[in-house]
Amino acid sequence: MSSLVQGLIKSLAMTVLSEVGDNTFFATVILAMRHPRRPVLLGCLASLSVMTVLSALVGWATPNLISHKWAHHITTLLFFVFGLWSLWDGIKDDGDDDEFTEVEGKLDAELNSDKGTTKKKSKDDDELKRQKRPFLSQFFSPIFLKAFSVTFFGEWGDKSQLATIGLAADENPFGVVLGGIIGQALCTVAAVLGGKSLASRISEKIVALSGGVLFIVFGIQSFLSTVES
Repeated sequence: MSSLVQGLIKSLAMTVLSEVGDNTFFATVILAMRHPRRPVLLGCLASLSVMTVLSALVGWATPNLISHKWAHHITTLLFFVFGLWSLWDGIKDDGDDDEFTEVEGKLDAELNSDKGTTKKKSKDDDELKRQKRPFLSQFFSPIFLKAFSVTFFGEWGDKSQLATIGLAADENPFGVVLGGIIGQALCTVAAVLGGKSLASRISEKIVALSGGVLFIVFGIQSFLSTVES
């Protein structure tokens, strides 16, 4: 199997199991329920694609900063750590916590805060408002920008981002980017089209346990490749 295909398959599998049932997955569902689906879908996809490329670039640059051998050892360790972390999350999940409701509450709080700020501002002339609009909002719709920002900052520092960095340091970065973007696209389309009915059927426990097993398998494979070499 070529390194490109191997990186693609690993990245695709890791992304799907990491993102389904994630906070950003539920946030996408909620945004798609409240706003037109197209700008939400495009905003989330753009954000996740940018995040995937940035993470892969960091991973690709890592072996240039430290030896490839150490980069491989660190990646192997990360796979085991993330695997055990995910397994622990799945084991301790008793099924009582409703993450969807929690994310919905956070978005509502943010929306109410924005409304409160808006009410305090005096009404300006339409032309003046247009001139004072942020630079990006002159080219993109507010819904697109909201979906982009909510997803981007929700993913920043997330387990899947760190895993993508580690994977790109050890596998073909082009395969990692391609697999990551395909996986993100599948999850985002499912969240936008499936809505709350799909989100309510997702077992966070099963997703966490499956992700944990996958990370452990990647870790074992990475460790065995070190021994063989």
